[in-house]
Amino acid sequence: MSDSKKILDAWDAYSDEHTDLDGWPYDDHAYGRRASQRDADTAEAFEPLRYGARHLLATAETQLAQLPENSVQSRWVYQLGVLRDALDRLDELHEQWLLTRDALPATAKPGTPDFDDALAAHHAESWSYLDDWATHGKALREINTAARKAPSPLAPTPAPATAPDRRAAARK
Repeated sequence: MSDSKKILDAWDAYSDEHTDLDGWPYDDHAYGRRASQRDADTAEAFEPLRYGARHLLATAETQLAQLPENSVQSRWVYQLGVLRDALDRLDELHEQWLLTRDALPATAKPGTPDFDDALAAHHAESWSYLDDWATHGKALREINTAARKAPSPLAPTPAPATAPDRRAAARK
């Protein structure tokens, strides 16, 4: 997720420098190539997380349900919903990509226009959902941190400290 943030920050800097005040690129072709690279880089940064993402969401939802109310950020429920919806859509798009890839001609290998164009289209379609993960994924870490700091319902509560008995001290 931090790699995605770096990619997005670099994109924002590039976009600010290469567009006019209305957001129109100075060079459509160069801007499009850079956006395509951003999409591919974001997809690559998410790939190690993708297979465990459902587990991370389930863990965060469980932790959130057990947190004391005073340690819960109101935005977390919304953010987990955004992450779940984005992951559902990314899974669908991944399945579509596998079908598209398998339907390509046998000569379409990485590095050929047929393959690279199809993959670029897949990355472009996936990008907004990957951006959701880059933007809202920090909620997973925040919930986990809050859960680690929260008192455990399984741990015994310490007995309140009592003042020393003055009579016992006076007898000595």
